[in-house]
Amino acid sequence: MQFDQIINAKIKNDSDRPLMKKDLFPVSERLQKYLLQYGRDIKLPVEYKDLLNYRHTTALRNKKGKLTHWETAIYDLKEMEFLKEGLIKTYAALKTEGNLSFVKHLDVERIDFCEFGNSMPFRIRIINRINDNYDHYYLKAEDASRIYGLELEDLLSPNRIKFLFHKGTLVEEHIAGIPGDVFLEDYLQLPETNKIRIAKEFVKFNERCFARLLGDMRSYNFVVDITPDIEDYQYRLRAIDFDQQSYEGRKNLYLPQFYRENYEYVELVLKTLSPEVIEQYQAEEQTAMAYRVVTSRKQLMELLSIMIKDEISEYHKIKMLKDELNLHFNTNYFSKCSTMGTIVKRQLKLVLQKHLQHIISG
Repeated sequence: MQFDQIINAKIKNDSDRPLMKKDLFPVSERLQKYLLQYGRDIKLPVEYKDLLNYRHTTALRNKKGKLTHWETAIYDLKEMEFLKEGLIKTYAALKTEGNLSFVKHLDVERIDFCEFGNSMPFRIRIINRINDNYDHYYLKAEDASRIYGLELEDLLSPNRIKFLFHKGTLVEEHIAGIPGDVFLEDYLQLPETNKIRIAKEFVKFNERCFARLLGDMRSYNFVVDITPDIEDYQYRLRAIDFDQQSYEGRKNLYLPQFYRENYEYVELVLKTLSPEVIEQYQAEEQTAMAYRVVTSRKQLMELLSIMIKDEISEYHKIKMLKDELNLHFNTNYFSKCSTMGTIVKRQLKLVLQKHLQHIISG
């Protein structure tokens, strides 16, 4: 995909935008067995439905006093006492494999709720009473397509990710970083920001999303992770929302470069990188993904063999996407795909095949 193809990167076109709400898909027996096999499915002290028993909510503002999409949930004392114990144990399950010897100085400072997200998440703020350091994690409603997104992120991206699942409840770690929209507003124009490296990372992020068909990567659905380097900074864009894993029918929804919210990133790429350099970075990311496929081949094949049998989208979206990918690649390779899982498997093979052959023969 060429970066000068930014037809709707700045012009609003509602037909090219993902739905704000999508169906939540149940976890199949096959997927549940996979999660159990790889240590993702464990019995949890608290279920998602337990958190729905709040009395009321109050609007939550950020440090600048601006309203956010989050609200703080208020519970009665008895309910909160029950939740605190379970939520601290859940945090231990996520962080220390359930080792409770570290939890005596931990407390639940706040429980926030967001109706805006597809999975209607609760964000748990855990505080260390010894040094007042805090951390967050999330409880969300079960959604198979989101779980596939999380697993593919763990297997195919440069980022490892922790999450747990059990009977209708999904627990996810907090992914640290500066939200992509906040970075554009507060950090992009700082003198110490290396714009070329930001542009490079956006190209690679764009490539990762398209290869594994992760959609809706608008700037507020990914974060920028900044790491000090020898004489400068390195940057990595990390997805934080996996609701739109291979759900929508429009091909462009899987390319971050086409979202209005990301226009400044696209503009930065066009200003600072030549077409030859863009192609180089795309090839680098494809090669890195191919190495990850080789490393995790057995587990990835198990996941995809389950995914191709699961219903995680709608028929008309599946038909639209396979037609658009056939047109994009000038092929009929996707024509026989009947599920989104089949499309993902063929997309990965088509995008990475050349690099995989070189690595294997190599």
